[in-house]
Amino acid sequence: MTATGAGSKHALRERILAAGVHLFTASGVLLALAMVHFSYRQDVRTVLWLFLAAMFIDGVDGFLARGARVKTVLPTIDGALLDNIVDFITYAFAPMVLLWSTGYLPDGIAGGAVAGAVLLASAYQFCRTDAKTDDHFFRGFPSYWNIVAFYAVVLGLGQVATVVLLLALAVASFVPIDYLYPSRTRQLWRTTMILTALWFVGYAAAVATMPDTPAWIIAATLLYVVYYTVASVVLTIRRRRGAAVGARSGATSRAADGATR
Repeated sequence: MTATGAGSKHALRERILAAGVHLFTASGVLLALAMVHFSYRQDVRTVLWLFLAAMFIDGVDGFLARGARVKTVLPTIDGALLDNIVDFITYAFAPMVLLWSTGYLPDGIAGGAVAGAVLLASAYQFCRTDAKTDDHFFRGFPSYWNIVAFYAVVLGLGQVATVVLLLALAVASFVPIDYLYPSRTRQLWRTTMILTALWFVGYAAAVATMPDTPAWIIAATLLYVVYYTVASVVLTIRRRRGAAVGARSGATSRAADGATR
């Protein structure tokens, strides 16, 4: 085989691999369709399993995309846009369908208004150009509505508690706290990834044992939520202080340099 032929075959394999990664990401829309279907069939457990499958895809497709160099191999396909489309319907739209169709939100227009507020906040979050910082943090509550729905179910929250929780987190989408991006934030990366993996195990155990999930399993998963929130707030404060100190130092240096001229 000539060098040109070998190169073409190699390039074809790379394109097939990159296309496969995009197809893997896009498969989330099929999960979303199933989520809506089973929500209206009142099959909550199946929907929660589908949430887990969607989170798994979202958790690994970035690693696969970088490994397959999808931006270079298939530059005409915007993987980031595809990922956002899939994430919006699996992390925001489908969870609101689940909560509204299964009675965790009020019937009629009141429940629709709450779900609509969440979806509008999420639409804002997903279209922001600064939704992710350069050092890989999410800015504002990162639309983890599937996780919120999971806790509404396993904790057996009533309509009032669910509405208050949803609206509070919708407001948090606009609050400039930088949240950990578990697979990419460098600070606390190892700790976060270990705890995230354990949380996935806890999530699966909770769904598998429904409707009589042991309280200790739910409590263990909530410890991760506490860790994630506290770590995000603490790192936000530290990073803002560091940026402020850097800005003051830069201003002082410029002033001193100007004085010597």
